[in-house]
Amino acid sequence: MADKKPIVLSLGEILWDMIPEGKRAGGAPVNFIYHATMNGADGYSISAIGEDQLGDELKAAVEKTGIKSILQRNAYPTGRADVKLNDGIPEWTIVKDVAWDHIALTQDLIDLVRKADAICYGSLACRMPESHDTIMKLLKMSRPDTLRYYDINIRGDHYSKELIEEQLSDATVFKLNDDELVLLRPMFGITGTDEEACKWFMDNYGLDYVILTAGADFSTIIAKNGETSTLPTPRVEVSDTIGAGDSFSGAFTINILLGRSLQEAHRAAVNTAAYVCTQAGAWPEYPEAMPDYLAEYEARQTR
Repeated sequence: MADKKPIVLSLGEILWDMIPEGKRAGGAPVNFIYHATMNGADGYSISAIGEDQLGDELKAAVEKTGIKSILQRNAYPTGRADVKLNDGIPEWTIVKDVAWDHIALTQDLIDLVRKADAICYGSLACRMPESHDTIMKLLKMSRPDTLRYYDINIRGDHYSKELIEEQLSDATVFKLNDDELVLLRPMFGITGTDEEACKWFMDNYGLDYVILTAGADFSTIIAKNGETSTLPTPRVEVSDTIGAGDSFSGAFTINILLGRSLQEAHRAAVNTAAYVCTQAGAWPEYPEAMPDYLAEYEARQTR
């Protein structure tokens, strides 16, 4: 009998990105679940959509992709992120008081969270009281050994120091990017190198891993046992970078749950993110075997 797949959940926003070419389904938590699932998880996206046509279409888009979900329906409009172009530069407005701001605490969510091997969450979905309370209560109901992956994912002004401190206190993994670290340094009074800043968070919040990504340059993962893995970002032909960070998170999480080493999990995450950058959108079909972009990149550097 085959081993059971690890159960991985995401808690948070699901929405339509309203772009000039049309609309595109997304949201960091559901992107995370897609890639965790494609890498071997039994994944579930937990969110809420409206009782409207956009909600019907979003539910259909998720089902077509094969993402398992618990999508509550409520009287609020389905989430949207509207974009307008100023001299060709996109400016995003994440519409407030939408369905995913009102995720209700229900018994089916409690039951699923108690089975979860990993849970991903972020700051955006906790911007309003109802979803904030539901998400934070669910995290506290998870098992002590559950991997709780906090991808801070700062957007606009939808965060506060108090929220970040609260969410860090429940996390076992903390992921942030280099821009977010610049923002957090004065907020928390952190000095020193980037690695020292990451260790500050690890020491102050009892984390198992801190992940720092720096876009096209590198990523570093620090483990509480003292291990550190730093890898370059491979150069690839970029279609777009939508969902690349979420794919990194999904691949890393499931590889750690499957017992891979820090270095193996990190390489899988980097290669997955590189592949997503070569494809259009956040939910591309996977190849039969994931290309080893890192090996190709490293080989070119030694020639």
